[in-house]
Amino acid sequence: MSQIDKAARRQKIKARSRSTLHGNATRPRLCVYRSLSQIYAQLIDDESGKTLMAVSTMSKDNAGLNGSKSEKSAAVGKQLAEKAIAQGISNVVFDRNGFRYHGRIKALADGAREAGLIF
Repeated sequence: MSQIDKAARRQKIKARSRSTLHGNATRPRLCVYRSLSQIYAQLIDDESGKTLMAVSTMSKDNAGLNGSKSEKSAAVGKQLAEKAIAQGISNVVFDRNGFRYHGRIKALADGAREAGLIF
């Protein structure tokens, strides 16, 4: 399977799941993107079209993160959850963005749940 096929497949899965997922100000969408070496997570209010907050392994706060990619992902999930709870957001809709719920995506979700987010 070529890279183009994989990307097209992920885009189809993403479109299918996004047709049912929708975030708002009280329950934003937690969107996750994973590249080969980094992971990014953001809370999005789809009604106003705004990103409420974003955290990634590239953030200045995470410059000193050590460990495996899954451990870094869990740390990003915890950090996002702490920021969200500080702003009064406790419920989110999880958008895996076409990626399998496995590995780093699962680690991020577990880290966010551990820190208090509900989804």
